[in-house]
Parts: sequence; C-alpha cells; structure tokens
Amino acid sequence: MHKKTQTEWENEMALKILAFTQSELYQDLRFFHSALCALHPKADTSVQTFATDGICLNYSAEQILRVFKNNPRFLPRAYLHTVLHCIFSHLWITVGKNPQLWNLSCDIVVEYTIDHMAQPSTRRILTWLRSQLYQKLDENQSYISASVLYRMLSQLNNDMILSLQTEFYTDDHRYWPAHHSSAPIPQNVQQQWSKLAHQAKLQQEQYGAESTDSRQQLVSRVKAERSRRSYRDFLRKFSVLREELHADPDEYDLNFYTYGLRIYGNMPLIESVETREINKIREFVIVLDTSDSTSGQLVKNFLRETYQILHQREYFFSSCKIRILQCDDQVRSDQEICDPNQFEQFLTQFTILGGGGTNFCPAFSYVDKLVEQHVFQHLGGLLYFTDGQGIYPKKRPSYQTVFLFLNDYDESKLPPWAMRLQLEPEEFDSAQIRQGGIYEYQTGKRGN
Repeated sequence: MHKKTQTEWENEMALKILAFTQSELYQDLRFFHSALCALHPKADTSVQTFATDGICLNYSAEQILRVFKNNPRFLPRAYLHTVLHCIFSHLWITVGKNPQLWNLSCDIVVEYTIDHMAQPSTRRILTWLRSQLYQKLDENQSYISASVLYRMLSQLNNDMILSLQTEFYTDDHRYWPAHHSSAPIPQNVQQQWSKLAHQAKLQQEQYGAESTDSRQQLVSRVKAERSRRSYRDFLRKFSVLREELHADPDEYDLNFYTYGLRIYGNMPLIESVETREINKIREFVIVLDTSDSTSGQLVKNFLRETYQILHQREYFFSSCKIRILQCDDQVRSDQEICDPNQFEQFLTQFTILGGGGTNFCPAFSYVDKLVEQHVFQHLGGLLYFTDGQGIYPKKRPSYQTVFLFLNDYDESKLPPWAMRLQLEPEEFDSAQIRQGGIYEYQTGKRGN
C-alpha cells in the first residue's frame, strides 16, 4: 500500500477544497456553472495564489490549505475573480500600455463587479479605499471598463497606485497570453470563453423571476465588458470564400511529381492543382459618420488602421472592391478603392466632408441602390464608423452591418439586426494602429 507523501496529501486536500469552493459559488450563481467548471486545476509551486492561462487554474496547495483554515471567505472571491478575468477576456487583451496599470485596471473591474453582486459566498465588508473609489466610479462613469479605468489610473501618483495594487491584488497574471505573445495557447480558447459568457447570459434569462438584483448585476457586467478581438480578426468575418488561381501544394504529392520529371524529362506524373479556395475580402463598404459630433482625427486614424490591415496582401483577392462613403444627414462622397495603392493615395488626399446632423438611413439607401444595380456581386458587409447619435433604419438590409461606436451607446436605440463594435478612443494612437488595435465585440441578433 502506497503511503502518501505530505505533498500528495496537500494536493488531494486542495482539490477537495476547490470542489467545495465551486459548490458554494454554484449555489449563488447557478447560471454560471459551466464557467466555474471550465478551468482545470493544476498544482503549481511557483505561484502563491491562483493563476490561469485560460485553460488551467494554477494553484498553490499550501496557500489553499492555509487560507481555508484562516479566512475561508477569501477563496470563493479569489476563484470567481480569476474566472471573471476569463469571461471579460482580460487575458487576451494587449493594449501596449504599462502592464502594471493595465493589470490593476482589470483587477478593479473584476472586484467592482463582485462587490456589487453582494452574494453570500463572496460578500465582504468594503474598506474605506474601495468605498471611495467605487463612489467616484459610480458618479463619473456610466460605463466601467478596464480601458476607462486605465485612463483614470494614469493620472494618479505612484503612492496611490501602490495603495490600489495592495488593495485589489487577488490573483497572479503571469500566465496571461497577453503578457506572453509567443505562448503556445490555442487560438480558440478566447472564443470558448466568449461562448461561456453568452451561455451564462441565456441561462440567467431563463431563470426569470428567480433572478435577484445582484445576479442581474453580474449579467449586466458580462454584457457590458463584451469579449474582445482584434480588428484584423473582425475583418475576417467579412471574407468571402472564392476560388483563386494559385498552385496549392497540399493537393498533390511532390514525390510523384518529381519522379515523373526524372523519368520522362519534362513530363510530371501529376499536374499541380492551380486553383485553391481561400477566405479573403472581396467587397465591402465603409461608411464614415462625418457629423459635427465626430472627431475628424479619429476618422483618419480609423482609416489608417484599416489600410494597414488591408495592405497585407493575403487579405485581398487579385481584384477587390471597397466603397468608402462619407455621410452625415446625407451621402457627401463615394470613393471606390480597388487595390491597396489606390487606398494609400486616397488617404493622402482625404478630407472630412459634412458637419451636419446624423442620419444613418441615407447611407443604407445609397448602398441598397448599388446592390440593386448589381454594382456589388458579393458584398461582404457594411462597417459604419459613428458616435451612435443618429436615426437608424428600421428595415434590415440584405447584407451584414456593423456599427463601430466611438464611445458608449444607447443599446435600446440600436436595431436588433445590427452587430456592434465598441471602440475605445485611446486605442487609436499610433502604437495601437501599428499593432492592429483591440476592440470590444458583441454580435447583434438577427431579425427583420
């Protein structure tokens, strides 16, 4: 009979405590069950608290045993804290800023969410520092995100930053893929957490009358934080599958091909397949809101970033078509772009036209006419860059539509068929444009 070592016993007890912690959280947050069970426990002697890469929950067995004995209320909070980082996609966001301030911003957002839930398993008495910070956030911000907090924290002195780090530190961020761009993390991990967030929202809606204000608070935070993805990934949603003339090395065996050349001279046994199916951008429309409430510099930066992404040849067919419209309460200009060089020339000569009120309908009517006239054969979609303050069309167009919002927007005014992408203004500085930018993403419901 094998006699357990001290380390084996500690790990076994730590796993039992983690299972007990999950059960406590599940009693308060039943709709969060899948998310709470998504991380695989993994003993790690190099950490002093929880740490995750989105796949494993690295833990210190010694710390779990000690905390469970002395302060058992801390473990459910810490566990939920780490899970919420995954739900809010904090692990995959690279903002090109000060890592310490960004980590602190993410921690504050998560702790703010947990404290406002006030669930029995995670309730704690607020310190004076937390109370003062939360009061300031509630008074000055209608939408709390890590990016908003980062801007606020950047204005504080070092002593205050140190105090906040001490107050809100809960878990270890060393394994976050955002801090290790070369880490071999599967690309679908973030998408899996986005699905878990959406699943939690749907399950909460099913509970209906059973929902409490605190549980609704968590769902609203999950919805508000939204999953993030790069602008480059987002443009792939508008790609069209098409056959392009190009040798595909995966479609034939080079051994047989070269064998034929050796035996018969210039006669290969198998001809190469000269076409392949690939996903690339073929046709789409960009509409720029040029009303007086939209910053011209942000519009130019948005175009620059779009150009830098599209300039990568793998995103284009040999022939592509992009229409860039400027519109306030009417369509002011229409520029067709067929290749990256033409796009670069357009940027050089670009000027803002407009300055009136915002009405989205004229742009959609204009594009609808182009579709009816067969100007577009494979329209991938329409991107509408706007501040969101305008009149929306009631009828769903025949093509996918995304509204790109500069700031927070009124969800109730947005038509149900539209997708929306919320942008943070500071993400359009030169460093972020070079890196591709990070955006908040939410898929709209399809409807009539």
